[in-house]
Amino acid sequence: MQITDVRVRKITKEGKMKAVVSITLDDVFVVHDIKVIEGDKGLFIAMPSKKAADGEFRDIAHPINSGTRDMIQKTILDAYEEVLKQPDFEEGEGALV
Repeated sequence: MQITDVRVRKITKEGKMKAVVSITLDDVFVVHDIKVIEGDKGLFIAMPSKKAADGEFRDIAHPINSGTRDMIQKTILDAYEEVLKQPDFEEGEGALV
């Protein structure tokens, strides 16, 4: 499986969420609403989730092993860092990496 497209939308409001990302897998499947979060130990990703009837949030799409999660996270965080380096990047606008 290859990530063939990454689209980053930076969040302008103050807070821990820094961006919302969409990725395309093998040019045929898209996952929207992956969040880039600033945590105590640095940036990490949160997969798209939905609030369940019991009030808990549950992922609606996620990798099933740590190697795949690590690959997706590295690709997304690398793309996020590249977007931040773009001199003409405006806060709040989307960027294709």
